[in-house]
Amino acid sequence: MRAIYKRELRACFNSFIGWLFLAVVLFFTGLYVTANNLAQGSAYLTYALQSSLIIFIIAVPILTMRILAEERKNKTDQMILTAPVSVWKIVLGKYLALETVFAVPCGILCLYPLLLGRYGTIPYGETYVSLLGFFLYGSAAVAGGVFVSSLTESQVIAAVVSVVLIFVGYVMAGICNLISPVGNLLTRILKVYDLTTPFIDLINGNLKLTSILYYLSVVFLLLFFTTQSIQKRRYSVSVKHLKNGAYSIGLIIVTTAVVIGANLLLGQVPAEYTEFDVTKEKLYSLTEDSYKVMDELQENITIYVLSPESSMNLDVIETLNRYESYAKGGIQVEYVDFSSNPDFAKQYTDAQASARSLIVTSDKRSKYIDYNDLYQMELSYETYGYEMTGYDAEGQITSALHYVTMDDMPKVYLLEGHGEGALEAGFLSVLAKLNIEYETLNFLTVDEVPADARGLIINAPTADLSGDDAEKIRRYANGGGDVLFVYGYGQEALPNYQALLADYNVTIANGMVVEADRNYYYQNMLYLLPEVEYDDLTASLVDGYVFAPYACGIVIDEEAEENGEVNYLLKTTADSFARHNPDEVSDNEKTKEDIDGPFALGAKVTKQTEGGESTAVIYTSAVIFQEGADAIVAGNNKKLFENSVSSFAAVENAVSIPVKSYYAGFLTVPALEFIFVGLIIVLALPLGLLITGLVIWLQRRKR
Repeated sequence: MRAIYKRELRACFNSFIGWLFLAVVLFFTGLYVTANNLAQGSAYLTYALQSSLIIFIIAVPILTMRILAEERKNKTDQMILTAPVSVWKIVLGKYLALETVFAVPCGILCLYPLLLGRYGTIPYGETYVSLLGFFLYGSAAVAGGVFVSSLTESQVIAAVVSVVLIFVGYVMAGICNLISPVGNLLTRILKVYDLTTPFIDLINGNLKLTSILYYLSVVFLLLFFTTQSIQKRRYSVSVKHLKNGAYSIGLIIVTTAVVIGANLLLGQVPAEYTEFDVTKEKLYSLTEDSYKVMDELQENITIYVLSPESSMNLDVIETLNRYESYAKGGIQVEYVDFSSNPDFAKQYTDAQASARSLIVTSDKRSKYIDYNDLYQMELSYETYGYEMTGYDAEGQITSALHYVTMDDMPKVYLLEGHGEGALEAGFLSVLAKLNIEYETLNFLTVDEVPADARGLIINAPTADLSGDDAEKIRRYANGGGDVLFVYGYGQEALPNYQALLADYNVTIANGMVVEADRNYYYQNMLYLLPEVEYDDLTASLVDGYVFAPYACGIVIDEEAEENGEVNYLLKTTADSFARHNPDEVSDNEKTKEDIDGPFALGAKVTKQTEGGESTAVIYTSAVIFQEGADAIVAGNNKKLFENSVSSFAAVENAVSIPVKSYYAGFLTVPALEFIFVGLIIVLALPLGLLITGLVIWLQRRKR
């Protein structure tokens, strides 16, 4: 075998074919790397590799068409077949020689992430698993080309049939989806030769042993078929050799069945043992919160997916598989074809259901998860379109599991009737994710804060509360109720609202806070980025920013502070001051009317009442809980709101898992280096290989 391997390897590099193969692979991969990574600044090599798969349809047949067809045409195969070496060793020697040729561009591609790492942060785990998938895909394609070459003595026919064979493997997933979106016996059979889906599993950062075994199985079977194709040429037609032929067919059937069975058996092993999440943000791994919720399940859960499995996003499928695998029968995932059964969701939800959404059900209740809620979308100021920036499937599903199994549903009320700011959809979704029900509260229609209130949110009223309204809130607080106060700067005095704050020994400084330290404001001295003080509410934010524009200062009574009832959340620097006339903010200098800082912009104050302990969480920026402010700090304001509401004593057990970011950073490539590196990997390297191959070929022709 070693002699055959060396002979074929020399033949590849002594001819122009091997060099042409190297040049073609590196040219196209280099082209996609330049376009996706150097030009667009993407940190992921996966996009370039996925786009490059199509080159195997052309490049691999060029490499493999002669490997056995030429031997057969020149009758040199007879000498090999009569030699004292097994057919397996002959085939394996030739295949490994071609694999060595293919390994050369793959080895060069392994250097590209190191090169790109000079310009930014590269997710190396995902990148190198993607390169492994690229190599395995190409190896399967090479094995297919070797098999086809064994069937004919015509290199042209071998090349054409190899193109068809590799192309079919490339598009098989699409073919199966066209035949049946929900799948049937025929599609399950055809998917045995689906080369693309296992590759996509790997490039998504999910190292699946099943995908690796699949490619190894395909390579083994194709090489086994090749040996059987060659073996039959050893025999002449006779009764004895017909028996040998029947034995060969039986052996092919048994071997194929064993290989398929091995793949199916591995597929039954729980995902936690066969799948390894190599993504930077651990997109597919479940957190301890999810495991805790599943460990506490005392009833069976069904998750309906309003889509055929073949049409569902692979990342969602992988996440669902991990829930189903860990729960060991406690969670069942069922796929429903929404297009053929559009009324299915109506028995579980009143929401307007859409395709690819989820419904989590238990014996108690059900919860609908819209497909769009599985992902975080943000407005791009470069394209002025929405881009997918995060993955929230685990957060939504675990929250739903908690919701459908809860005995007691917490509820908060949103005060209205005094010009309060309405919570926008993103902040309302935070409450939904926390499994907290919410209702508006207007004292024109009710006489008291409802007894089922776990918390009251008063979001920056622009008109003062009446004395009666303030007294109703005071009675609620004195009964041990918790309140989230948002106070905003305004020209109109709010004495009754301020009186409620005074119950917690809190007063509001006169004027709007100006920050003179440029490290603590954004573009404008009124656009404050205060220091985040450590507290249970802010522990996840101390290393980040909170955006609090147009804020007032909080002054807390010294006695309350000494009694340990106060926890500061947001603070300005000593360079800040409260300006009596904020229209003069362009002037950095304090006036005699201005009040020196620092100021608290957020605080948590606890007081003992007749009905128990009442907690007030107070912020003094009217727009702190608006989508526009939240976008400036990439969701940190929303996280602060989430922590503030869930801190209320009655809802402290709420489950909320943060969104997992897709963002790996952008590469910043200087213009000159972009041109230089691009020219090297797209032109210089492939052209150098072509010239080298051409020179070697011409020299051999002269001999």
